[in-house]
Amino acid sequence: MFILLGPDGKAQQYHEIGRSMATIMTDEIFHDVAYKAKDRSDLLAGIDEFLDQVTVLPPGEWDPSIRIEPPKSVPSQEKRKIPGMPNGTTCPVEEEFHAEHHGPELQRTGRLFGGLILDIKRKAPFYLSDYKDGLSLQCVASFLFLYCACMSPVITFGGLLGEATEGRISAIESLLGASMTGVAYSLFAGQPLTILGSTGPVLVFEKILFKFCKDYDLSYLSLRTCIGLWTAFLCLVLVATDASSLVCYITRFTEEAFASLICIIFIYEALEKLIHLGEHYPINTHSDLDKLTLAYCRCAEPDNPSNTTLELWSQKNITASAVPWANLTVKECIDLQGHFVGTACGHHGPYTPDVLFWSAILFFATVFMSAFLKECKTSRYFPTRVRSMISDFAVFITIVFMVMLDFLIGIPSQKLQVPSNFKPTRDDRGWLINPIGRNPWWTVLAASIPALLCTILIFMDQQITAVIINRKEHKLLKGCGYHLDLLMVGVMLAVCSIMGLPWFVAATVLSISHVNSLKLESESSAPGEQPRFLGIREQRLTGLVIFLLMGLSVFMTGALQFIPMPVLYGVFLYMGASSLRGIQFFDRLKLFGMPAKHQPDFIYLRHVPLRKVHLFTITQLTCLALLWIIKTSKAAIVFPMMVLALVFIRKLLDLCFTKRELSYLDDIMPESKKKQLHDASKNVDIEVLHLFTHVPAVRWHRAADDRIPMIFLLLSFSTPSFSLPLTSPSLFSLPLYRPGKLVGVGDVISQQVLERRGLTNHNVTRMAKMMRIGFFFVGTVLGGWYKVLDKLVTGGTKNKTVFVLVMYQQVGFAPCFLGAFLGISRTLNGLTNIANVQHDLTPQLSIKRTLWPPVQIANFFSSHCTIDWLWSRL
Repeated sequence: MFILLGPDGKAQQYHEIGRSMATIMTDEIFHDVAYKAKDRSDLLAGIDEFLDQVTVLPPGEWDPSIRIEPPKSVPSQEKRKIPGMPNGTTCPVEEEFHAEHHGPELQRTGRLFGGLILDIKRKAPFYLSDYKDGLSLQCVASFLFLYCACMSPVITFGGLLGEATEGRISAIESLLGASMTGVAYSLFAGQPLTILGSTGPVLVFEKILFKFCKDYDLSYLSLRTCIGLWTAFLCLVLVATDASSLVCYITRFTEEAFASLICIIFIYEALEKLIHLGEHYPINTHSDLDKLTLAYCRCAEPDNPSNTTLELWSQKNITASAVPWANLTVKECIDLQGHFVGTACGHHGPYTPDVLFWSAILFFATVFMSAFLKECKTSRYFPTRVRSMISDFAVFITIVFMVMLDFLIGIPSQKLQVPSNFKPTRDDRGWLINPIGRNPWWTVLAASIPALLCTILIFMDQQITAVIINRKEHKLLKGCGYHLDLLMVGVMLAVCSIMGLPWFVAATVLSISHVNSLKLESESSAPGEQPRFLGIREQRLTGLVIFLLMGLSVFMTGALQFIPMPVLYGVFLYMGASSLRGIQFFDRLKLFGMPAKHQPDFIYLRHVPLRKVHLFTITQLTCLALLWIIKTSKAAIVFPMMVLALVFIRKLLDLCFTKRELSYLDDIMPESKKKQLHDASKNVDIEVLHLFTHVPAVRWHRAADDRIPMIFLLLSFSTPSFSLPLTSPSLFSLPLYRPGKLVGVGDVISQQVLERRGLTNHNVTRMAKMMRIGFFFVGTVLGGWYKVLDKLVTGGTKNKTVFVLVMYQQVGFAPCFLGAFLGISRTLNGLTNIANVQHDLTPQLSIKRTLWPPVQIANFFSSHCTIDWLWSRL
């Protein structure tokens, strides 16, 4: 409350002062200052700060009767909260790089199941609230919408799997597996907002496995059970070793490419399924209206019945001549594999009037009506609560309306087919599968090989979707649990394998749609005020009810059989299109056709040159095209590997973009913190390399006609870590040179600079041998040795540290390493005489002990000032 006291006669001035104070109090910064002010000077300082930031409109430039619309998004005021510098300026906030996109849940703990334990501790306090928060009308709308959206792909996937496996796993198994996995995941997972579903790569894997078993006369279900159990075990190993922390390398670049691909696939497959309806309900495009009375289509005996047809007739004890073919219905004719003849017949039966066109009407009407009702929240009609309810139930209202309309019109559109009996599809299998069965015992062990590929497939599909759901833009408050999620997926994968049910992992589009349906927004009351996004209603009830109802769908066949498939296809198209909203990649694609003056005020356009933005977008678009080609080809089983390759492609972008540019276009990868220091240290490394190439005392070991340069060994021992100062607690944990590359570079220097062979006489075979030594021997041994030094050399002064380091390496490690190196190099060259190795070891060790200690001391002291300066700057 603001009280103003003054003499009579100045009421108008007092009114203006009060209005001004009310205006100032609407500013969040001054509001905080006013409540914390101790005296008059604090209030005056707050008013001065407000006047410095306020924008004044001259009276002659603006009509006060015109209402200014509120902005769609209010800019952040965090910069104003930062105290000024001594010279009166503020800290350069925009110059600071954005925080990394991962939090403590992705940090390695260094102990078995450490990450899982932390996930459980993080989620346990919110477990009860996960159910209380689900008691909302918005959650009812969410599960009604997603129940219909999840049912169709599960049944469709089961049908496709049944065709691929000759009925060994089909729709009823798919429903049961989805229900069991979804319920368990919703109850115990770390992020219950994720919706599980079937994926294309899993279907491809199942097809390949079934064909393999059929070719080699193996039991498909038994071998599949072994593979599933091995995969579950490997998932458990990944959980135990905190392998989920690797998803911190999955940045926005990879997430958006993956999510965009899945959304596009949803849109493409929805349109494709609509077009395929024309095969079952063809249109007569060559009809003559004057001859409609002569058109007919009847069933006839096939002229040349196939062996399959003859076998079918034999099983049913049918004689072709005794069948009244002309009087059979369409279904009876198809069951007996008869032949349709007549001017009103298509490829798959008689022309069906209006069905395809009616299906197209249902399809597009579902899309447009869902989008229209979803936007009802921002319309001008109806009270706020009514608009909000219509928006929440938009898709469910659309489905109900379209089902009623289809029922009233009466055109026989294709309907959802749900199994009506709860029993395995085939009578020769039960609900428990023997892992060995009629297969040889060694198949249990051999199953571990395809299980490796399956584990990568499951891990990538699950964790990329989890990263998308857990993005900071969603403002999740209850934390996440990558390790706990993977544990639940692995456990249920084992259960489904033993029961002969399909495998389920996180479904990207369904999960994004689930999150979008649970968005919380502020209730806007002022005219024109845009609602603000507050977060997501985090709870477990929606997923739990969705998959419970899915399991009970067998008993609801009577109601579900009225849902037209074109309506569900329209829901798929709507989900795919709506999930594209908010993906920065598509915002950047639009910039290609926009003049600069019409471009939106995106934050990255302020700080990144437009050509760099286009380069980043083109790179991402190219990766998306490659993923699409692989996903839709026969090589779809390697799709997760290509998604993994995106991480490495993103890493290569560090060479084309600065860290600051990537902080606005993408997330910062973990190693990028050290990128500037690494770039600056390249000059130091080049100087060291130059020093070594000009040291006269360098020698080369001769083996037959090959020369093995020792320069890479000098570099390996003398430059363990240029990216950390001597005072760092982990001095040897970051070697700059990968040993294989270093050995190859050393051999190239030897052949071209010292031996002067030229490009035509360059010995590529020798270089390959040296690189093999580097990759498989030098890297492993030096990596382990540096870890040992990390434990042995701790603390102390610089002189003491270098002295202890040199003594450890010269006395203990060098003789063993050099002897093993000479032995391996001689073996690769066909010389295995141990005596010669021992003979060469003494002079090489003498040269090493003469040259390496001074080189090490020079590296650690002469370059130390530069290293300290770089470290302090960063």
